[in-house]
Amino acid sequence: MKYPFLFFVFFLSCFSAFSANEQENLLQQLDQELEKEKSYQAQKVARIDRFRAKLKQTSSNSEGRYTLYAQLYEEYKSYNYDSAFHYVTQLQKLAYSLKDVSKINEAKIRLGFILLSSGMFKETFDSLETVNSRLLTTANKQEFFALMARVYYDLSDFNKDTHYTQRYTQEGNRYIDSALAVSAPNSYTYLYYRGLRHARTANIEEGLKDLNKLNQRADLSFHQRAVVASTLSDLYLRLGQTPKAIPLLIQAAISDIKSSTKETSAILTLANLLHEQGDLTRAYSYTKKALADANFYGARHRKIQVGSVLPIIEGERLNTVENHRKVLIIYSAVATLLTFVIIFFIFVTLRQLKKLRLAKKEIDAAHTVLQATNQQLQETNNKLLEANKIKEEYIGYYFNINSDYIEKIEKVKRAIDQSLTAKKYDQLKYIVNNINMAKEREELFLSFDKVFVKLFPNFIQEFNSFFKPEDRIKLPDHQTLNTDLRIFALIRLGIHENDKIAKILGYSVNTIYAYKTRIKNKSVIPNEEFERRMMEIKPV
Repeated sequence: MKYPFLFFVFFLSCFSAFSANEQENLLQQLDQELEKEKSYQAQKVARIDRFRAKLKQTSSNSEGRYTLYAQLYEEYKSYNYDSAFHYVTQLQKLAYSLKDVSKINEAKIRLGFILLSSGMFKETFDSLETVNSRLLTTANKQEFFALMARVYYDLSDFNKDTHYTQRYTQEGNRYIDSALAVSAPNSYTYLYYRGLRHARTANIEEGLKDLNKLNQRADLSFHQRAVVASTLSDLYLRLGQTPKAIPLLIQAAISDIKSSTKETSAILTLANLLHEQGDLTRAYSYTKKALADANFYGARHRKIQVGSVLPIIEGERLNTVENHRKVLIIYSAVATLLTFVIIFFIFVTLRQLKKLRLAKKEIDAAHTVLQATNQQLQETNNKLLEANKIKEEYIGYYFNINSDYIEKIEKVKRAIDQSLTAKKYDQLKYIVNNINMAKEREELFLSFDKVFVKLFPNFIQEFNSFFKPEDRIKLPDHQTLNTDLRIFALIRLGIHENDKIAKILGYSVNTIYAYKTRIKNKSVIPNEEFERRMMEIKPV
């Protein structure tokens, strides 16, 4: 054959063009699915509502109620951390009430799963270390060993330390082996974890065989398909085969959307790769989607990952807009000059004027984008100033209250030393009994209330505007805040976690959740808008 080299170049260029078209078609499918995301989410919410309705009709301390708690947990575990945590704690309480060891261990495993999904490694170990694997059913053993393997693998990826990474990977491999031992051959669990085991032991080719075989099966759920495709893409990226990884990441992202999965990393990884390819528009859009998912689910480590990427992509996007604006300005100047030079060419002049009008519209559009960006930066700056003011006020409050407590402790210490020296042991008992913890907590709340009202003098008035007159909070003249107001005062200061609020106020997490739900249900503002409106209350 003549000119074999030219034929090869032609074939290669055709193949590259085909691959680019295939990627663009898949990305268009993803964009279409993103437009339908709300309808998928509505279907999920409808399922959840049906389970909740059945829950109201089911008696407490029953097997049926345990099953409904488990179903609600399954719906929420990759959708929303707070709700999943609520139902898994209810599941755990009911398991203990039923005195069923199998259910108790099952609840602990499920608690460990959502703690890990939220990036809480220590709490995950605390939950899983109490599970006795010898007492588990085969299905629960499989789930437990696989979860323990994931804990150590995630720790290995998170630390990236020469010594500990190898150690965590070995532990993960050990648990993977245990999971494989209790899994049926050719099952989803067996093939997935064997493939993962191969990949973790640098046998990526074997891992690809298992995962590709699994990816071709038609019996996978949307969530399972997303997990397999995402893991496959990671292996191809390790081999430097980005063109093979991108379609798999798109497939994973589409499956995540269809299953309303919010605890996911596929779309963020895809955004990073598109950013490297220069597709800034989609990279920015997908990164914002990843941030929205992380915020909705409550995944701390995902927020950190997105937060490190979004500013870079947004900065490059703004630079591109600015460069386009400069090019348009230069083009406009040249076009204007040419218009005066070749004024006698009337037809050409008219065409140039038309181009100038289009250019001006694009410049105005770019200017509008810049104005919106500047406004967002100003809002961010205002929030930082507000946060600094709150921080300064509460640092002073912190040192003042600690100084008072240190002084009280010194007084008690001196009194105890004197009593011990004088061997007045009855007086020691008097000193201890004289410490009134309820009064101390009341004084702590009073100090907090004074500082908060000083920072937010209009908080009570604006908070009450969210309710009908008969439902508004009325306080005695001597009282600054009550428990209802104190809960939302802490939220306004940035403390959103129910467990932290419960610890500060001395209540249980369920009590805090009940308080918040009761108050929101009375409000004239929709529940999903309530906290956002409350956060808009400004300090002085």
